[in-house]
Amino acid sequence: MSPTAVATLLLRLSDRDMAVLESIRSYRLLSTDLIRRLHFAQGHATIGAASGATMRVLGRLESHGLVARLTRRIGGVRRGSSGIVWQLGATGERLLRTVHGEKRRRRYVEPSADFILHTLAVAQHAIRLHEVAGRGAIELVSVETEPSCWRSFVSPHGTLEWLKPDLAVVTASGDFEDHWFLEIDRATEHPPVVVRKAKTYLRYAATGAHQARHGLFPAVAWVVPDAARQKALEAALSADSSVQPGVFQVVTSDAFEALITGQATAEESAS
Repeated sequence: MSPTAVATLLLRLSDRDMAVLESIRSYRLLSTDLIRRLHFAQGHATIGAASGATMRVLGRLESHGLVARLTRRIGGVRRGSSGIVWQLGATGERLLRTVHGEKRRRRYVEPSADFILHTLAVAQHAIRLHEVAGRGAIELVSVETEPSCWRSFVSPHGTLEWLKPDLAVVTASGDFEDHWFLEIDRATEHPPVVVRKAKTYLRYAATGAHQARHGLFPAVAWVVPDAARQKALEAALSADSSVQPGVFQVVTSDAFEALITGQATAEESAS
């Protein structure tokens, strides 16, 4: 995309248009409802009015090839437009690639249902952080999404290894900052797989690289759908002698905000 074409297109886009495109780029996929919550929460008398405004903006962006809707809907027909899932369109991808000075083209294809559901679950929890911050309960310092939040390190065997959290988050309250690595769990993996991921965190922490750069190692939390899954993961982590007690936290999605704001009880957040 030429500089002239980029400049012309940018002149036609509002700050909110660009914010919507940047959010879709960051989270890879967003539903209409999540876009509404992130960018249209203010200035509308009702949720219905905000939803209508969201669809009008997305429809306009879609008409210019900046965004594209997936064939699959999330939540069935009754969800209506709120269940439409959006990704960047070809023009949107080229525009943002040029704006960010990136050379490598991202290819956008129809992803699998599991990928869609997990990606949206991660985005939903990130947006919940923005909503908590909007209420003044915390300051949201930073949110890193995949792949920006991934960390590479050299394993004890001398090979390059990757730690791939779903989100890396820094929050603040008063004079204190809290650093988090978050895993958004949909109960689709067997508990031993989660334990293996926990050991990857331990190997990364053992390098000391993160602590040297940031002065601390983030708290690591798995956010799970329900209490049954919470108990299953806690039991799996406790049963492995190489996983030190108390290193990892497992909380239900309902207790997520209490964890982030520091209001979770020891019972809710213990592992």
